[in-house]
Amino acid sequence: MNTLESAGETELQRMMFSIIQRIATGPDLSKDISEEEARLGMRGVLSGEIDPVRAGIFLIALRMKRETAEENRGVLQAILDAREAVTADVDEVVDIADPYDGYNRTIPASPFLAPLLAECGIPAFSHGLDTVGPKFGITHRHVLAAAGVDVDLTTTLAAARLADPAIGWAYVDQASYAPGLHDLIELRQRMVKRSVITTVEVLSRPIIGRHKTHFVTGYVHKPYPPVYADLARHAGFDSALIIRGVEGGVIPSLRQAGRYFAYVDGGAEVGFDIDPSMLAIDQAYRAVPIPPDVPQSAKGEGAVSLTDIEAGARKAAAFGLAALRGEKGPTYDSLLYAAALVLTHLGRAANIGGAAEQLRAVLDSGHAATRVR
Repeated sequence: MNTLESAGETELQRMMFSIIQRIATGPDLSKDISEEEARLGMRGVLSGEIDPVRAGIFLIALRMKRETAEENRGVLQAILDAREAVTADVDEVVDIADPYDGYNRTIPASPFLAPLLAECGIPAFSHGLDTVGPKFGITHRHVLAAAGVDVDLTTTLAAARLADPAIGWAYVDQASYAPGLHDLIELRQRMVKRSVITTVEVLSRPIIGRHKTHFVTGYVHKPYPPVYADLARHAGFDSALIIRGVEGGVIPSLRQAGRYFAYVDGGAEVGFDIDPSMLAIDQAYRAVPIPPDVPQSAKGEGAVSLTDIEAGARKAAAFGLAALRGEKGPTYDSLLYAAALVLTHLGRAANIGGAAEQLRAVLDSGHAATRVR
C-alpha cells in the first residue's frame, strides 16, 4: 500500500492523515491545527468514519503537544454539532457539570445540588455517565440511581422535569444526549491517559433555558478557569461559575480559603476569594469523608481511595437525602456552600452570607427532599 492509499478513501480520512502527520511529530516539531480542522477531525471520530487507531492517535497527540484554545473549541464544536439539545420550558437553567470520572477520595454531595436549587425556584440539572477514567470514581449517575432516581431519561423527558414545578430538576446521561460520544468510552479507557474529551465534554449543553443558560463547574489546577470560561462562551452559556472544588467538583473545601471565577452576559471572567467562615461554616473536614464501613485503601499520607464504588454511592445517597431533610453535617454544609455560590452568582442574594441564611431555611424545612423522585 502506498502513501496515497494509506491516507484513506474519504476526504475526511485523508484530512485526518494530514492532521496526524502534523500533530504527532514530537515535542519540538508538532504543529497546531486550526479550529475547523479540529472540528472536522473530531466529527470523524464521533461518526466512526475515522478508525479507532487513528482516533486514539489524534486524541493522544493533541494532548501530548498540549491543545490550543482553537483546538479545544473545534473539538467542543464537533460534540455540540452531534449532541441532542432540548430547550426546557423555563426562562433560565443552571447546568451543573461535575467531573465525569467522579470521586474516589471523598463522598460526593453535589448530585443533590440540583434538587436544592429547584426548591429555591431555580431549574437545574446535572449530567454525566456511568464510569470513565482516569479516576473511575463515584458519579452522579451512581448516586442518583442509589437514591431511586431514573437516570435513563431521554433529554426531552429530563427537560420536561425542569418545567414541572413539583420537581424542577433532572439528571441526563451522556448515553441519551450524545450517544456517539458515549460510544468512545472503551477507546478512552484503552488510551489510559485523559484527552481533550475530558476537558470539553462537560460543556455539551444538552438542556437550554428559553432565555438564559448558566454553566457551573469545578476545577483543581490553576490554568483551567480561563480555558473553561473560553469554552463556555463558545458553547453559548450566558454565564459561568467556575469553582475551585474538592476533586475538581463544584464544592469548595469546607475548611480552607477558596476561589472561584465567574462571568456574566458573556463577558470576561473575574476571580473572587471565598472562605467557609463567610457562610458560618465550621467543619473539621474539607469534604464529606469516606466512612469506615465503606471499603477503602490507603493512598498517600493520610489519604484513602474508594475500592467499592457501589457502597460509596449508597452512602452518598443516604447522606444527600438526609441533608435535604435538614440533617446537619458535612453533606449539609457542602450543599449549602455550593448553592450559596450559585444564588449569589445569579443575583438571588447580595452575598454568600445572605444566600447561606436563605439556604439554611430551605434545608431545615426538609421540603427539598420531596423533589428527589
